[in-house]
Amino acid sequence: MITDTSGKELILAAMRNGETPRPAWLPFVGVHGGKLIGKSATEYLQSADAIVEGLSKARELYRPDGLPILFDLQMEAEVLGCHLQWADEVPPSVTSHPLTSRSLEDLPEFDAEQGRYPIAKEALLRCKETMGGEVALYGLITGPFTLASHLRGSELFLDMLTRPAEVHRLMNYCADVGCRAADFYLRHGADVVAVVDPMTSQISQEHFEGFIAQPLNRVFAHVAANNGLSSLFVCGDATRNLELMCRTKCDNLQVDENIPLDLLKNLAGKYSKSFGGNLKLTVVLLLGSEADCMLDAIRCIDLAGLRGFILAPGCDLPYATPERNLIAVSQMVHDDYQRQVSRTSLKATQMESFDDLQLPDYGNKDVVFVDVITLDSSACAPCLYMVDAARSAAEQAHCYVTVREHKVKTRDGIGYMCRLHVENIPSICIDGRVRFSSQIPDRETLTAAIEARAQEKQGGAAP
Repeated sequence: MITDTSGKELILAAMRNGETPRPAWLPFVGVHGGKLIGKSATEYLQSADAIVEGLSKARELYRPDGLPILFDLQMEAEVLGCHLQWADEVPPSVTSHPLTSRSLEDLPEFDAEQGRYPIAKEALLRCKETMGGEVALYGLITGPFTLASHLRGSELFLDMLTRPAEVHRLMNYCADVGCRAADFYLRHGADVVAVVDPMTSQISQEHFEGFIAQPLNRVFAHVAANNGLSSLFVCGDATRNLELMCRTKCDNLQVDENIPLDLLKNLAGKYSKSFGGNLKLTVVLLLGSEADCMLDAIRCIDLAGLRGFILAPGCDLPYATPERNLIAVSQMVHDDYQRQVSRTSLKATQMESFDDLQLPDYGNKDVVFVDVITLDSSACAPCLYMVDAARSAAEQAHCYVTVREHKVKTRDGIGYMCRLHVENIPSICIDGRVRFSSQIPDRETLTAAIEARAQEKQGGAAP
């Protein structure tokens, strides 16, 4: 067990599955760095000066052991020809999918000198100079399946059933891009390469083994061959694929609150992996009190222990996350005495009943209500493609359909999540019943489910 170490050394020891004197602390400061310095997400992600200033402020406030240079899963897609829509408080979202009308051969060559990679390079080099001895710097790259989703769109899910050979070809291409992106970060001094592939939480075990595992392993093997450390970061309910993820060649797994931390600890230990997560992103860090944040940090720390564990939020910190909440988490990380006091003196905030929330009239025979419960489709790739699937199916269905997104960044979204008994995000509810939980359906399957519900209502069945 190490006893006297910098934050960077603490992260690296935890990454290698070693025991640490206190929890390693990795706040995923992405666009939240813009909030810290009064910049919009658009301004922040397009300026090396802003990124360096934001990360420096985060270091001062939150005393992290590690920081990501950028948290933007659209960088590779941008270089490859996807159009982006920019916003004030979230990373850009992909609005076009080149492979719906073009072939792989028609895509631009991936070049880490294009797009915003020069900005990332400058920010990384400057952060390496000012904080690299004390803070582990992460280079985040888009995982192969998420990049494939950006390039092909929601049709990718149907392709896995009807055009598997083309999907394998696309996944190999995306793994090549991932290796080049990893090279970029390693070459310029990143300490860890994190492969962020949230879309893998939306597929079956069969599809993970058949389409995802081999491309991921190519990237992890490439990082290891270049003396780097790798992390696999998946948000959403990836429980069904968790052991398969542990079998990949990554050094570390990071998850969000959808996955029980004790389950992850046991599986990671079985495969000699380090692990991290799973602070509650919205209901606690964004919307909760300082006491909520302290208690959630203690929950994670007590469940995980001090071997191979990195405390982190489940995804990119929301832009508006209150600084005081992250400072509260940092206090729990750095002060064992305060952890002991907080265990006995704080009481968890009770969840509201949301009885005042007016739900639609699900018994209305004239329309089928499709509620999509998301984190935020403008900032979360699985949420975006879940919403796209719902809207596409609604257009195809031979009945009246109302599609509404409910973001759990808001009280309304949390209320719908509670009242409809949604346990995982993203999920699709049809007339108030959870039908697709953290697994994006293809258009035909979802259309059939909507039309079946319409027929059921016309027959007089209860909602």
